[in-house]
Amino acid sequence: MQVQAETYLDQGVEKLRRIRFDSRQIEIAENIDQWHGPDYRYFKVRGSDGNLYMLRHNEIRATWELTMYELADAAAYHK
Repeated sequence: MQVQAETYLDQGVEKLRRIRFDSRQIEIAENIDQWHGPDYRYFKVRGSDGNLYMLRHNEIRATWELTMYELADAAAYHK
């Protein structure tokens, strides 16, 4: 699966705007957290579909990888 991400700057902080998995595109509803690892930056976001995504950005290779996915509880998300 090919992962792509579009980012933007919000007061000097890079955030995710949308992510793409092959041909599926998801708008980001909420940037929850981000942190650095060795040569990587991690982003934890909630998509407009209500699902939770954690992505890892390899800053040297400029590649993205989905490291965690959590399906939203439909009942809780639509309250």
